[in-house]
Amino acid sequence: MGCRQIWFIVLFLCVFQFLDYTVSSTVEENGKVFVYGRAAVGTIDEDFICATLDWWPPEKCDYGTCSWDHASILNLDLNNIILQNAIKAFAPLKIRIGGTLQDLVIYETPDQQQPCLPFTKNSSIIFGYTQGCLPMRRWDELNAFFRKTGAKVIFGLNALSGRSIKPNGEAIGAWDSTNAESFIRFTAQNNHTVDGWELGNELCGSGIGARVAANQYAIDTINLRNIVNRVYKNMSPMPLVIGPGGFFEAAWFTEYLSKTENSLNATTHHIYDLGPGVDAHLIEKILNPSYLDQEAITFRSLKNVIKKSSTKAVSWVGESGGAYNSGRNLVSNAFVYSFWYLDQLGMSSVYDTKTYCRQSLIGGNYGLLNTTNFTPNPDYYSALIWRQLMGRKALFTSFSGTKKIRSYTHCARQSKGITVLLMNLDNTTTVVAKVELNNTFSLRHTKHMKSSKRATSQLPSDSNGEIQREEYHLTAKDGNLHSQTMLLNGNPLQVNSMGDLPPIEPIHINSTEPITIAPYSIVFVHMRSVVVPACA
Repeated sequence: MGCRQIWFIVLFLCVFQFLDYTVSSTVEENGKVFVYGRAAVGTIDEDFICATLDWWPPEKCDYGTCSWDHASILNLDLNNIILQNAIKAFAPLKIRIGGTLQDLVIYETPDQQQPCLPFTKNSSIIFGYTQGCLPMRRWDELNAFFRKTGAKVIFGLNALSGRSIKPNGEAIGAWDSTNAESFIRFTAQNNHTVDGWELGNELCGSGIGARVAANQYAIDTINLRNIVNRVYKNMSPMPLVIGPGGFFEAAWFTEYLSKTENSLNATTHHIYDLGPGVDAHLIEKILNPSYLDQEAITFRSLKNVIKKSSTKAVSWVGESGGAYNSGRNLVSNAFVYSFWYLDQLGMSSVYDTKTYCRQSLIGGNYGLLNTTNFTPNPDYYSALIWRQLMGRKALFTSFSGTKKIRSYTHCARQSKGITVLLMNLDNTTTVVAKVELNNTFSLRHTKHMKSSKRATSQLPSDSNGEIQREEYHLTAKDGNLHSQTMLLNGNPLQVNSMGDLPPIEPIHINSTEPITIAPYSIVFVHMRSVVVPACA
C-alpha cells in the first residue's frame, strides 16, 4: 500500500471520528416534568431575592488576586447609573449590609468618643484588619441612595463589641450594645429606613475567627429586640430582628432558637458549599447533580429545627457566595455559575426559605455586577428573570429521564399559571420534555422548537388561535461556560450606552409543543394557561 493511500485512510478515520463526535453532541432524549400542584411545598417572600454589600477595602486579596476594588460600603460609587438601574429593576431588592469586618465596625454617632478611622490591614489580629468606622455622613449618603433605588435594607451590627477573644476563638462576655443603640437611634431619628437589624456575622457554632455560645447569643438577641422595641415604639412598621448570620450547626441553632423566645423574626444561615475559590474543580461540582443535592441536607435540617422549636422565626439564607474567599474569576462571575445559583434559589424555596441573599451585589469575583465597570454578570440576569417570573409559592417538582436536568416550579408571579425552571447540566444531550400535572393531567406535545433564535411573537396566541406559552432560553456566548455574556433566546443581554438594562423578552411557543432544553442551557417556561389548585 502506497503512502498516499495510507494518508487517505488516516484522513478518512479522523474525519469519521469528528463526525461521530458531532452527531453524539446533538443526541436527543425525552423526559417528563412532574408538577404536583395541589398545594405549595414552600412559600418565599415577595422580595425573596437579596444581595449583599460588604465592608472589604481594596487591599482585600485572595490567592494573590485583589478583586474588591472600590466595592465597599465605604467607597462604592453611589452615583453610578448602572448600579442604580440594576437595583431599581427588582422593585424592590433586599440589600444586606454586612460581612466579616462588620464585627470590627464602630459607628460615628454624636456620642461616640473614638476617632473615626478606616480599616487598616494587620495580619496579626482577628480578621486581619484593625477596627474600622462608619461615618454618619456616609450613612446619610447610603440612605439617600437606598431611597432613590427603592432598596430594602438589612443592616448587620457589630456583635463582638465589649467581648474579649480567647486564643482559641471563644468570645467571652456579653455584647456591649451602647454604640449599636446610639446608631439605631440616629438612624430612626433621621428617618432612615432599615427593614431589619441583624446581630453579628459568622460567630455561631464553631465560628469563623471567633465564636459566641448559643446561650449568650440568645441573651444578646433579646437585648437587641428590646432596643428595637424602645427606639421604634411609636413607629411603624417595626424593623425585624435577625440572627445569627453564620453557618448552620443543628445543636447550636436548636439552643439559640429555643432561648431567643419571640425576640427573633428571621434566622439566617450562610452557604459556601462549593469550597474555596482556588479550587480547580468548581465547575465539576456545579455540573454534578449529586453534589448540588448535598445542600438539601442543610435546608431540611434547619427546617426541622425551626418546626420543632417554639420560635416564630423563619429561615433566611443571609449570605451565599458558593465559593468562599471571593469566588473565582471566570467561574463565579460567568455563565456556569447560574446553574449553581438558580439551583440554590429553587432548592431553598422548596424548604420554605423566605429570603436568599447572594454574596455579593458587587465586589469580589462573585458579584452580580462587575466590580470595576458595574455591568451585570450572568447571575444578575438569572436573578432578575427569577424575580419577574417566579411567584411566592413553590410546587414540588420532579423529572423523569436524565439525571442531568434540574427542575423547579412556582406559581407564576403576578399572573395566572405556573413557571417551570429547567436546567440542562449535560454538554451533549438535548432534552425534549413534556409537563404532567399531579401525574394525571398531561400537556400533550408533538413537536419541539428547532432554534432558540426564533422571532418574538407579540401575541399570546398564534394565527390559529392556539394557546401559547412564553419561554426564556439562557445560554453562554459561543457556548463557553466561562463567558461573562449571557444570551437570552440567542441575543446577548447587555446594557446600552445610557446604562439602561436590556428588555427581558420571551419567545412564544405553541403549548402543544414540548419544551426543548439544549445542552448547557437554562429555560424558564411561563405557562399562563395551566391552572393548579395551589395557584388558584
